[in-house]
Parts: sequence; structure tokens; C-alpha cells
Amino acid sequence: MITFLVSLVALVFGYLFYGRFVEHVFAPDDRVTPAVAKADGLDYIVLPNWKIFMIQFLNIAGTGPIFGAIMGAKFGPVAYLWIVFGCIFAGAVHDYLSGMLSMRHGGVGLPELIGHYLGKTTKSVMLVFTVLLLIMVGTVFVYSPAEILHSIGGETMMWVIIIFCYYIIATMLPIDKIIGKVYPLFAFSLLFMAGALMVWLFVHWPTVPELWTNFYNMGAATEPDTWKDAIFPALFITIACGAISGFHATQSPLMARCVKSEKMGRPIFYGAMITEGVVALIWATVSAWFFYGDPAPGYTLIEQATAGFHTSAPAVVNLVCNDWLGVAGAILAMLGVVAAPITSGDTAFRSARLIVAEWLKLNQRPIAKRLIICIPLFAASIAMLVWQIENPDGFNTIWQYFGWSNQALSVFTLWTLTVYLVRNNKPFWITLIPALFMTTVCSTFLFISKQAFHLPETLGYSLGIACLVIAVIWFTVWYKKETKKLG
Repeated sequence: MITFLVSLVALVFGYLFYGRFVEHVFAPDDRVTPAVAKADGLDYIVLPNWKIFMIQFLNIAGTGPIFGAIMGAKFGPVAYLWIVFGCIFAGAVHDYLSGMLSMRHGGVGLPELIGHYLGKTTKSVMLVFTVLLLIMVGTVFVYSPAEILHSIGGETMMWVIIIFCYYIIATMLPIDKIIGKVYPLFAFSLLFMAGALMVWLFVHWPTVPELWTNFYNMGAATEPDTWKDAIFPALFITIACGAISGFHATQSPLMARCVKSEKMGRPIFYGAMITEGVVALIWATVSAWFFYGDPAPGYTLIEQATAGFHTSAPAVVNLVCNDWLGVAGAILAMLGVVAAPITSGDTAFRSARLIVAEWLKLNQRPIAKRLIICIPLFAASIAMLVWQIENPDGFNTIWQYFGWSNQALSVFTLWTLTVYLVRNNKPFWITLIPALFMTTVCSTFLFISKQAFHLPETLGYSLGIACLVIAVIWFTVWYKKETKKLG
């Protein structure tokens, strides 16, 4: 628990000091924001700051900081380091600058920003890549809540159809009609659940592994047959939303279109990411108790549950909330594993609609033009969903590809932000270091992962280092040319 307490304090100080430094680097001012200049009553609408924060938090969080932290806790307390350092120096910087840069460019989506700073070819590639990623998010977050609702009653496909109908309505309607009204409530429930669990942790002060005594892959030590992944790079792919996630850069523009003043950027974008890091810390600690407490009570709970119940992330959420928080916990757990992924799915489709609209230059005020984009998006998602259902391991396959694609998107976002900072003579190292690190993580994972090239580890790690060296050389050459150009 000492590691948890120190990590919690570090996140708070990270927001207060490093967050303020990053804000100073960007230098927000009093210029008119897109929410005012381009107000259309649909996507560009001024919303109250507290509501924007709650929507931004739920948009980027969903179940990510819960499920990712639960799975990442298998690695042991080393997960704390990634959550803290990743959140403060990578994820929150990534979210803040991508949101603020979108605001400065009229509220444009991520592919437009990438194209502006990394070139038209990169923009075209990332346009397809980003839309596919968003469709994957929407698809993944249809089937999993439908399965959980099926356990309560009704057929899975019935729930799939209901969720899809909700997606269509939420994607098409003005942002203040459903998202602006419902999201703050779900965000509050997610925060309340995390707060209640933190109170439990402080009251009971359970014995959990500490960083200085367990600095190794605890999963490989306790479950060598099922948990063989090395800390690097697997941990940095497993825990994404609680540290850094490329998906966030597709969501920040949604709120960049609703902010009245640039000076609210730090509490909204940087603050929402730090809040998500706190949620991830809480669930990492809860999971450490669940898997490695003395004794490990989680496995006792599983034995008391139905036969064949495994340590999946939703299972841990349900068991812990029911055992610790009673009836209220059961309700919160249901909101967490059902409502949160659904809300992430509908904003994913909304982001995809706006990105495609920017590419085709289609005015989104007429409903017909929204339908022109939405129908193919939902058709692609349904096709992906059918494939997922027909293949026994379809969900896991899509989720694994989503995990890597998600972090790969953060790489392109970080390089985009680095180019912006260089061209504006600002301290570019704040995004360059995370960009180099995540480039190495994603390339190494691609080389050694079973879902990709699955090369021998020695070769895979060597190629990952080679990618780092190439990235450093590429940036150095480009930087020299750029500084000469800038005079």
C-alpha cells in the first residue's frame, strides 16, 4: 500500500506542476474557440466546463483504466511505474496537446492534424487506420456488454440490436442531447465506484506486493504456463488507457469543439487523463490484493462463485464490487462493465463520422449527409461483429489488434505534436521522449507478438532497438533541415 500511496501523490503533483509546465509550453490565450466561432448546434456547441470534463473523462476512460489495470496488475507492482510516469509524462501531455492543437485548428480531427504536420501521404494512411480503429472500438464495445446483459435476460443478438440502435441515435443527434445529458451521470458512477474502493483500501490497508520487494514479472513466476509475456513490451500495451492511449487523441477533438476558453484545457484534457490514472492505480491495487494478497482472497472468491469462473477483468470487477460494496457495488459494477464500454463505442462512431466528413468535406447539418457516412460505418461494424461471433476466438483477436493499433496511433500523434513544437520553437522534448519510447514499444511488440511476426525474442528485441536508432537518426536529420529552414 505504500507504493500505491506514493503513486497517488505523484499523480496529484504531476498535475499541479508538470501539467502547469506543459500548459505554459502551449501558452493558451483568449482567442475565440471553435465552439463559439463555428457553433452549429450539432457538434460545435459551448457546454459547461464541468460537463465537458465529465464527458472527456468517460470518453477516454470507459472500462480501459479498469480492465487494463486488472490485466496489467498480473505483472506485479512494476505496473505502478508505468501508470504514474506514463500518465504524467506521456498520456496527459498527449491528450492535452492533441486537444489544444485541434482547438487551434478549428476543431479538426486527428487525421487532419497528422496531415498538416506529417504530410498528405501520412494523413491518407492514418485516415484509413484511424477509422478502422474506431470501427473496431465500436464493434468490441457492442458484443461484450451484450453478452453481460444476456446473463441477466434476453438473447445476445437482441441486446446487440438495441445497442446498435442507441449508437445510431447518439451518433446522429447533437452532442448535447444524449451525450451531454447521460455521460456526466455515468462518469460520476465510475468515479464514485473508484472512490468507494479507495476508501476501502485506506480503511482496511491490505497487504499487497510493494515495488521494492517485487520488481519482476509476478505473473510469470506464479502462472508460468499462462502468463509468459515479458514486461517489455507487453505491459505497455496491456495498460493503455491508464497511461497513454492513441484512442484519446480521437476523442479530445470532440470536446475541443465544446470548450469556450482555451484556458480550460489543462483541467479538461490533462486533468481527465490524470483522473484516469488515479482510477487505474486504484484498480491495479485492488487487483494486486485480488491476485497476490496475503493470502490471495481473490481466488477464494472465485471458488465460491460458479464453476468455471475465471480471472477475466469483468469477473474481477463483479466479484470485488459485490464483495466490498454490496448491492451498491453490484449496480456500479454493472454500470462499469456495461454502460462504460457502450459510451466509448458511441463516441468512437461519432468521431469516425466527423473524421470522414472532414475528408469528404460534407456539411453535417443535413441529416441525409450524416446518414451517407453512418450507414457504411455501421455496415462495416456489423460485418466485423458477424465475423467475431462466428469465430470462437473472434473477440480476443479483435481486442489484440485493437490494443496494438491503439498504441501505434499514439506514436503518430506524439510525432505530430513533436513537429508542431519544433516548428513553433517550443520545448519539443516533452513529446519527443514519449514518441521514441512508444515507437520502440510498438515496433518490438510487433516483432515478438504471437499475433504478428512472432520472431525469436533476441531478434525481436534487436529489431526494436534498431527501430529506435532509426527514429533518432530520422528525427536528427529532419530537425537540422527544419532549423535551417526556420532560420
